[in-house]
Amino acid sequence: MVSLGTGRQVGAVKTPVFPSFGYRMGCMKSKFLRDGSKVSKTEPSANQKGPIYVPDPTSSNKLVSSEDIVVVALYDYEAIHREDLSFQKGDQMVVLEESGEWWRARSLATRKEGYIPSNYVARVNSLETEEWFFKGTSRKDAERQLLAPGNVLGSFMIRDSETTKGSYSLSVRDYDPQHGDTVKHYKIRTLDSGGFYISPRSTFSSLQELVVHYKKGKDGLCQKLSVPCVSPKPQKPWEKDAWEIPRESLQMEKKLGAGQFGEVWMGSLLEFLKTEEGSKQPLPKLIDFSAQVSLGQ
Repeated sequence: MVSLGTGRQVGAVKTPVFPSFGYRMGCMKSKFLRDGSKVSKTEPSANQKGPIYVPDPTSSNKLVSSEDIVVVALYDYEAIHREDLSFQKGDQMVVLEESGEWWRARSLATRKEGYIPSNYVARVNSLETEEWFFKGTSRKDAERQLLAPGNVLGSFMIRDSETTKGSYSLSVRDYDPQHGDTVKHYKIRTLDSGGFYISPRSTFSSLQELVVHYKKGKDGLCQKLSVPCVSPKPQKPWEKDAWEIPRESLQMEKKLGAGQFGEVWMGSLLEFLKTEEGSKQPLPKLIDFSAQVSLGQ
């Protein structure tokens, strides 16, 4: 089914569900602001243009409590939609609402509010703010990234241990005359007091201290730590309004019934794809639409 701007739905097709970003076509939901007031998202105002951001009603939106969550930008982000919030690397923002992969936040510098991609930020003073920390990176992926162009001898990363929960591993780019560029891995062990060490003769109260120490000299490692592994900007989460299709671009053929979210109509995706807007859809959407059209849906 295809969601219409007026709350109607069009479709003889199955509603696609994408677990990675959690949005459904045809689902409209009222949105609650931080102060508890309710703003209807099912009836757009006359001065609004284009699709409206409608969070998945099945997701667990979380309004932040009085204890503000402050995050820092890991990368630059330029707003694509008018509801987005632009920011530069290093900017700090207060999270107002956690909703899937797009969070609503307020910039501490400009006081502006808008939606931000959650994978572009990290909590202030957390390990994720360190350029050398690669959360959730596997050993194999660490090797792939460290051996990629742009990294040099001694490039490194600290990542979560795959074998010991709550522990970390250090991966360093090395060179072997026989095998060429390689990657060596070191287990970072923890002390009962909360400290860290690779070799018992050198212990540290934090991972930051450990990195500083091994940047001064290799002290038993294959190489002295040089620079953090090059980290490409992550892909932005799926568009907030990726499955919202303007009503005027659809051809309604037959009313099938009515439900909780409005009327259900049989429509034609083929007609939509012939429009200018249809031809400008992202490749994943075009592939999915084309598959449905080929099935006569």
